[in-house]
Amino acid sequence: MQESEETHLSNHLDEIVAAVSITPRNKSQSNLTQTVLFQPPREKLRLCEEKARACSGSQEYKQAVRELVRCLALTRICYGDSHWKLAEAHINLAQGYLQLKGLSLQAKQHAEKAQEILLTNSIGPPRSDNTGVFKCSVELFHTMGRALLDLRKFKEASENLEKAERLSEELLQRGRIVKEEWLATQARIKWSFAQVCQGQKKLQEALPHYKEALECLESSKGEKSLECVPLLRELAGAEQALEFHDAAIGHLLQAHLIVLGRNLTQEEMADSAHSVAHAAAASPRPAHQDVAEQYFQECMSHLQDCGGRETAKFLSIQDEFCRFLQIAGQNERATSILRESLEAKVATFGDLSPEVAETYRLLGEAALEQGNHRMAHRTLKKGHRGRCEAKADSEGQSGLQHQRPRAHGAGEGQAQRSQLRPPAPRRLPVGLGATPRGLSQPLSHEQMEFDG
Repeated sequence: MQESEETHLSNHLDEIVAAVSITPRNKSQSNLTQTVLFQPPREKLRLCEEKARACSGSQEYKQAVRELVRCLALTRICYGDSHWKLAEAHINLAQGYLQLKGLSLQAKQHAEKAQEILLTNSIGPPRSDNTGVFKCSVELFHTMGRALLDLRKFKEASENLEKAERLSEELLQRGRIVKEEWLATQARIKWSFAQVCQGQKKLQEALPHYKEALECLESSKGEKSLECVPLLRELAGAEQALEFHDAAIGHLLQAHLIVLGRNLTQEEMADSAHSVAHAAAASPRPAHQDVAEQYFQECMSHLQDCGGRETAKFLSIQDEFCRFLQIAGQNERATSILRESLEAKVATFGDLSPEVAETYRLLGEAALEQGNHRMAHRTLKKGHRGRCEAKADSEGQSGLQHQRPRAHGAGEGQAQRSQLRPPAPRRLPVGLGATPRGLSQPLSHEQMEFDG
C-alpha cells in the first residue's frame, strides 16, 4: 500500500506543483493574485470548479486537470478528510485523468481513494439526507468501470457498471433524482456497457447497449445534441463490422446532419462527410455508390475551402475517391483525376515520394484494365522506381540516425584503430603506443530512479 501511494505521488507531482505554484508576471496580475489569496476557501473552490468545467469544455485538458487538483486540495480544507465531498473531488479528478488525458491507472487510484472515504463515511451516524452520497457512489462505480475498461479488465468493469446502474435506478424510484438527470446517467452507463462488449469482440451484444444509450441521450439532451455524434459514430462502427451497412450509413448520416447544424470548422465538416463516404464505399450494394460519390465530393469541397487542392489531406481523400471510382468501373474518370493531381503531388510530397509512386501505380493499373500494356508498363515502372528510391532514402536516413560508434575490446579491432590514427614514431617509450584502457571500454551509466 505504501509503495502504491509513493507511485501515486510520483505520477501526480508535476500537476500538483503546477497547481499550487503562483508566479505573477506583472503588477496587475500580482494584485489579482493577492485578491484571490484573501478569498474564503469555499469561494476559491467554487471558482476552481467553474474554471475546470470551462477548460474541459474548451479542450484545455492539461489546465483542467490542474484545476481539479486545486479543487481536491481546497475540498480537503473546506470539508475535512472524511467528508463525501472529498470523495466527490477524487472522482472528479479521476474523470479528468480518464476522460481528458486517458490516464486510466491514475483514475483507478483516485477512484479507490474515493471508495475508502465513502466507506468511512458510511460507518458514521446516519444522515437525514444522503442523496449526495448515493449520487457520488453512482459516479464512483461508473468511473471505476471506465478505468477498468481501459485497463482491459472487462469482468471487473462490468461488475462496477452494474452497481452504478442499480444505484441510479434506486435513486429514481425513491424520487431522489429527476428523470432528465437519470437519463443522462443511464446514457453514460449503457455506453460504457457497449464499450465493454466491443472490447470483448461481442459486437452483437454491444448493439442493444449502444441503442439504449442513444435513446437516453436523445431524451435528456435532444436529438440534435452534439454529444450524440461520437455515440452515433461508435454505433455505426459496430454495425459496419457486422455488415449492417444500411443501418451504419443511416446513423452516420444522422451524425453528419447534427454536425452541419452547428458552427463547426470546414475540416470537421469534411471529416464528417468522409465518414459517410467511407462507409458507403465499403458497402457491396450498388445503391450506396451514389451516396459514396456524393459525400466524397462534399468532403473534398470542404477541404478545398479551408486549405486548397494541394494539401496532403485533400490529395489523400482524392486518391481514396479514385480507388472507389476504379472499383465502381469508372476507370477513365479516375485516370483523368489522377493525372491532374500528379503536379500537385510532386509539389507537395516530392518526385520520389510514396504518394507519387502510388499515383503511378494506380495509373498503371488503369492502363492495364484498358488494355494499354505499353503505357501500363511504363507507368508501373515509374511507380516501382519511385518506391525503391523512397525506400532507399528512408533506410539511409534511418541508418544515419541509429548509427552508433562501436565499443572495442582490449584485443579487438587493433588494425582498424591503427588505420584511423596517424602513424606513430618508430621508437616509443613503453606504454605510450597502447590505447588507454579507459577509452576502449563503453561508459557506464548510473541507473536513475524517480522517488515516489
